[in-house]
Amino acid sequence: MSAKTASTTSPHSGHRARLRERLEREPLAVADYEVLELLLGYGLTRKDTKPLAKELLRRFGSIRGALDARPDELFQVPGFGPGLMALWRVLREVLARHATSAVRKREILATPDAVARMAQSRLAGCPHEECWLALVDAQNGLIAWERLRRGGINSVPVQPRDVLETALTHKASGIILAHNHPGGSPGPSKPDLMLTEELQRLAPRMGLRFLDHVIVTEGICYSITQNKPL
Repeated sequence: MSAKTASTTSPHSGHRARLRERLEREPLAVADYEVLELLLGYGLTRKDTKPLAKELLRRFGSIRGALDARPDELFQVPGFGPGLMALWRVLREVLARHATSAVRKREILATPDAVARMAQSRLAGCPHEECWLALVDAQNGLIAWERLRRGGINSVPVQPRDVLETALTHKASGIILAHNHPGGSPGPSKPDLMLTEELQRLAPRMGLRFLDHVIVTEGICYSITQNKPL
C-alpha cells in the first residue's frame, strides 16, 4: 500500500464496511446506535463515531429524537460541530421532501392529518415559529404547499388577508393552515383562535373552503377546528 493511500484511509473504514454489509443483509439486526454511527461517519470520516452515536441516543432517546433536535441542543453534545449540522440539515430536508412527495403527486388526499404530518416533518427541530399553507383543489388534492410567514420564538404574524390572497392567487378551492409551537404545548393561543375564526368567517365569502388550522409540535399535532389531536 502506498503512503498516500495509507494516509487517506480511515482507520475505522473496515468496521464501517462490516456494518454496511450487515445493514444490507439484515437491516433489523443493526442496532439504532449502529445506524446512527454509519450516518455520522459520512460527516466524520476519520473518527470513531460510535461514542457520539450512543451519546445522541442517550440524550434524545431515539434516532428521530436526534434528527429532530434543535441546533442549540445538538451543539451541546461534545463532538457535534458545524460539519455535522450541515449533514443534519441536508438529511432533514430530504426527509421533509420525502414526506411531501406523495401528497404533491396527489396520490393521496390532502387531509388535515396528512398536512399535519408534512408540517411536522418540515418543522421538526425548528427553533422559531413558521406558518405554512396547504392549498387544495375541489377534490382536496394538494396544489400548493408553501411557507407563508416566518416568525420568532413565540409567535408568527399572519393576517387573514395573507392567507386568502395566496389562496386566490393559486386558484385554490380549500385551505389548511399549519404552524408550529417550538418545544411547547400544542394548545392554540388566543391569536391562533382569533385567526381561525376570522378565516372561517371570511373564506366562504370568497368561494373558499377553510378546512383546518393545525398546530404541530415535536410530539403531537392538534386540529383547532376539530378541537383534538390528529
